[in-house]
Amino acid sequence: MTTLRAPLRHHSFRWLAAGRTFGEFGNAVAPLALAFAVIDLTGSAVDIGIVVGARSVASVLLLLFGGVLADRLPRSVILQGTELAATLTQATIAASVLCGFASIPLLVGLSVVNGAVSAISLPAAASITPLTVPATLLTQANALVRLLSNTGRIAGAGLGGILVSAVGPGWALGGNALLFLGSALSYRRIRLDRRERATASRPLAELAEGWREFRSRTWVWVVVVQFMVVNAVIAGGIAVLGPLVADGTFGRSGWGFALAAQTIGSLVGGILVARWQPRRALFVGVAVIVLEAPPLLLLGHAPWLPLLLAAMFVSGLAIEQFVVAWDVSLQENVPEDKLARVYSYDMLGSFIALPLGQMAAGPLAQHFGTSATLTACAVLVVATTLLALCSREVRGLVRKTHAAAPTA
Repeated sequence: MTTLRAPLRHHSFRWLAAGRTFGEFGNAVAPLALAFAVIDLTGSAVDIGIVVGARSVASVLLLLFGGVLADRLPRSVILQGTELAATLTQATIAASVLCGFASIPLLVGLSVVNGAVSAISLPAAASITPLTVPATLLTQANALVRLLSNTGRIAGAGLGGILVSAVGPGWALGGNALLFLGSALSYRRIRLDRRERATASRPLAELAEGWREFRSRTWVWVVVVQFMVVNAVIAGGIAVLGPLVADGTFGRSGWGFALAAQTIGSLVGGILVARWQPRRALFVGVAVIVLEAPPLLLLGHAPWLPLLLAAMFVSGLAIEQFVVAWDVSLQENVPEDKLARVYSYDMLGSFIALPLGQMAAGPLAQHFGTSATLTACAVLVVATTLLALCSREVRGLVRKTHAAAPTA
């Protein structure tokens, strides 16, 4: 484990990892608690889709703006501000639930604010890692920050399910606000020796420059198109229909443990990816996304918790192989001063269909049935992954060779 721990020697990386861990803990609790708050309020899958979809709409609309900001301003400062804003919005949602004045319009409005905050923070969070460690530790740093973040997600998913069952969604959302505050305080401790910002120019010119970097690499936009579909159907199938299936079968605590099992898989995957670095890491990462399909099929046809826990674990392991391979591929091949903007186009393409998937899942399940809708989601995951693997650039991208890794 010495190689995996090596990035922790760097002060700013330690606080980045702490901030990401607190943030992911909070992000694991938030959607779980919010979904069940809506179920308690109206019991409608359509309303769940509207509330979570509103957040995604705001994220999509402001992602490019977030990329420009992250290439102009200190990224650690952006992260502090956005986590403080998330603290305030989650505290307001918690108060509305606990005090009995929650309503769908209010939850939609606060979700929009949360989505805007997320859009501004995501490119900064994704592009700050290379500034906190030497290039020789880039793979280990990405793997370790994911591993620690996933530890927070494991705790968040498991604790969130227990809290929702024991004391209700409102208290879970209140604890969530405290976690975002811890994240903001951690980001405040980051101190970078290298420049965090690029030379400012006109925003439209910067966006155009980022677009040229994005579209010049076929493997980038092919994978983004793949995840435009994959993310939408996973969001609809897991985030919207999953809690409803759980509520009618194995229970809310069981759903929390299912999400925790997925995150444990990601944790194991993070350890694996730090030790096993295949020459064509992107090809491996894209290919294993087919393992996202089994949980959807199980929810639709055999919602038996032990089997679902195993499928979610494997799904999490697969996600981690992809995420680390994708981050390292971008960080190795895109110039640092344009990286946040390329990330913003990546996120825009990957997330643009999220609101459609979230908002359509409920009506489709009502019209065609939950089982048929979840089966269609699984088929789309497999089909889009196979199409992405048809790209020669995706199959052939090779990891760059770094200098010899530092010794313990």
